[in-house]
Amino acid sequence: MDLKKLSLRTLSGVIYCGIIIGCILFGHEAVAIMASVFATLSVIEFSRISSDITPRRIPTLLLDIAGVICLCFGVYIFPLLLWIAVIVARMIEELYINDNRPIENLAHSFMGQIYIGVPLACAVAISYLFSRPEALLSVFFLLWINDTGAFLVGSSIGKHRLFERISPKKSWEGFLGGFIISLCAAAIFSYFCSGFFGFEKNLPFWLGLAGVVTIFGTWGDLVESLIKRSLHIKDSGNIIPGHGGILDRIDSLLLAAPAVLIYLILWSVY
Repeated sequence: MDLKKLSLRTLSGVIYCGIIIGCILFGHEAVAIMASVFATLSVIEFSRISSDITPRRIPTLLLDIAGVICLCFGVYIFPLLLWIAVIVARMIEELYINDNRPIENLAHSFMGQIYIGVPLACAVAISYLFSRPEALLSVFFLLWINDTGAFLVGSSIGKHRLFERISPKKSWEGFLGGFIISLCAAAIFSYFCSGFFGFEKNLPFWLGLAGVVTIFGTWGDLVESLIKRSLHIKDSGNIIPGHGGILDRIDSLLLAAPAVLIYLILWSVY
């Protein structure tokens, strides 16, 4: 990668991270709006790569977008009820589409809404349910730290493929390197940043959180790689220069957020 491309990639990455950090620090409503914007862009990308976006499909795409936005605001309950209405409307719409692939069409819509909308709704729920929105920031920090650590270690000493059939470049060395670096970061957060993130100063809790984020974040990355490989594409889009599409950037979050939400609920209960 030449210097110009590297600079562009770095700049766009910094802006992307800055938007996320700024929205989270701004408060709960900003988190929900950010999630809905990410969900909208991701559904458009998913629709584009899984089936062509033609004028005939615009109403379907609008319903899918409405569905993920309702999910992202689902913590307010009423939008969650509207999502049920969107699902019903989408099935009724299929009756009036002159297409001999109704199951495939509905599967695309429902997968897009569930695969993208539900995890982002979980991310919003983490912000709302656990003291302060900065709780969600800890998840993003651990994801970014893990990704960076896995890349640095994997590109340096990676030899044993983690999942060659789906992602030939990922290695066990990179995964373990990212895991260990995430655990170290979690220990630092535990001792110095717990109050900022809205959690107690509890080392076992933070190590468990890092483990959940790392494992499910890696699976999330692999799931999107599986989708792209099956569709024979490299990136879901090009909205972020040097990084691809929004879906490429939030792929780890799509499995990590639901897992973290479950982890936080179970920890608070037990």
